[in-house]
Amino acid sequence: MTFFGSTSEDYYDNGMREYPAAVRAGYAVILGILYAFTKIMWRCRLENIEEVLDRTAPPGVVIISNHTSMAEVVAIVVLLWRRGRLVRPIFKSEFNKSGIVRWFFARVGGIPVDRGTADMKSLRRASRALGRGEDILIFPEGTRIRTDDQPIEVHGGFAIIAQMGKAPVVPMAVCGFRDITPIGHHVMRPVKCWMRLSSALELSDAPDALKRRERTQWLEDTAIERMYAIRDELREEHPGRR
Repeated sequence: MTFFGSTSEDYYDNGMREYPAAVRAGYAVILGILYAFTKIMWRCRLENIEEVLDRTAPPGVVIISNHTSMAEVVAIVVLLWRRGRLVRPIFKSEFNKSGIVRWFFARVGGIPVDRGTADMKSLRRASRALGRGEDILIFPEGTRIRTDDQPIEVHGGFAIIAQMGKAPVVPMAVCGFRDITPIGHHVMRPVKCWMRLSSALELSDAPDALKRRERTQWLEDTAIERMYAIRDELREEHPGRR
């Protein structure tokens, strides 16, 4: 790969450790700045990381989370990067309509997916990333949930990625990020936020009586249930925060 000659497709299809040195150096500088910003502005940490990710093998995992703010993507990526993990967020292909956004997302490890379709190209890219030891970050809700009465459509598929990549699924949840930029406001404000990981789930954890397709569905359903259970725990511990 080269800095100027490589396309976005090259970045999607190759490991982040194979990116041009200039891209990797710029990525490290940007994430270092964002790490300091995250710790100052949102004062958050990723709870249970030692118990979950540091003890989970292989190193590549599928992380799923609820989604209330774009700030969550930044916080998750930089906090895991500080632990030596490379995270590739899955993002809606609609963002690729902007050339600048497509250029940037490709170089920070993003992988686009066409929602509502069997996007096998994206599934294979994500599964290969898992095999290289990179983490895949997915928001099953598909979009930011800005209010509690907003309709939620949970998108599946992450269990198939985990199955293809022979990787576990790690549910997590966030709380407080919605308050960074409340509806009607455009300027971020400093607020404390919380993030918590749950124990990893694998297909082998499914009941033995289930068939292969049923086991995949069990993994997906159980991971989603845990994600929302953690979210509700955080809300109960921090009343009034979303």
